[in-house]
Amino acid sequence: MLIKKTAITFSEGSVAGLCPAERRGLGQSPITNKKIRLGGLELSSNVLMAPMAGYSCFPFRMMCYELGAGLCFTEMVSCNALKYKDVATANLLFTTKDETIKAAQLIGSDPRVMGKMASSEELAPFAIIDINMGCPVPNVIKRGEGCALLTDFNRASSIIKNVRRSGKITTVKMRVGMHGNNLVAAEFAKMCEESGAEMLSVHGRTRDMMYSGTPFYDQIERIKSVVKIPIIANGGIFSVDEAEKMMDLTGADGVMIARYALENPFIFSELTGTPTNQSKLSILLWQIALTSEYYDKYFTLSYIKKIASYFMKKREGVKKYKLALHNCSEIKELEEVLYKIFE
Repeated sequence: MLIKKTAITFSEGSVAGLCPAERRGLGQSPITNKKIRLGGLELSSNVLMAPMAGYSCFPFRMMCYELGAGLCFTEMVSCNALKYKDVATANLLFTTKDETIKAAQLIGSDPRVMGKMASSEELAPFAIIDINMGCPVPNVIKRGEGCALLTDFNRASSIIKNVRRSGKITTVKMRVGMHGNNLVAAEFAKMCEESGAEMLSVHGRTRDMMYSGTPFYDQIERIKSVVKIPIIANGGIFSVDEAEKMMDLTGADGVMIARYALENPFIFSELTGTPTNQSKLSILLWQIALTSEYYDKYFTLSYIKKIASYFMKKREGVKKYKLALHNCSEIKELEEVLYKIFE
């Protein structure tokens, strides 16, 4: 059962001029004061979990929701792979009725195929389709997908319009440009809105920056100034302070957490005021139970080992712990090792 979320609210006027740390000292955070509506849906918080390849499976999304995330996406799903009935790709879309708001992220370059897959049986359970226009990986760029669409406004617009025809709430994840000498954030965002996108998640880095470097906060701020749809800021958020800095500098409607959630999933609780009595150990044991219910032993072992490795980051003796995890071949053995590490 999911923990009931309780949002912290405050009068904006009473904290005007205070920095994020001072607001937090008063139990007040700039993160928690904005509600986000998408179509007929209202998100429970404006702190979102980014789609991450290899991690954003159903159990991981449920963990993030329980800790306060307002929306979680499946990992990136290839429309071409779905078109050809690839079983492994279809498995990425596994969900149950317990996931009350379902959002899938699709990637592709053919507007017709993207529209057709958005209306497919595989996507039927999902109310929200997020279009990936921000992946910087070379093989993706070569196929004209992800960040490559930042250089082809017409194709990007056509993709959004075709996905919108499915009747799904349509959102876009983008970057601010291909490189620092060609920042197209505001123009691209305006095109997305005019084409029918109902929310934009903006990674504040360019394609050539990949996943490091200081985000272009000013570019996200520019986007916010030219569109009316919700803007979610992403990139370089590895603490509560950085999340609040992102909100303060950009005026965004919310933030999207990525890799840091693997190390500290409690970031959602910290940012949203969601109460929890969970520990890393109790979360891992619950994740084992949930994953075992819907996936086979091999997937469960692999998945839990990956997230447990992130959970123990910066602990002393990590090498020894990771070796013990790696050697586990049974669920019961894995649980015993987790007790030794986290208790």
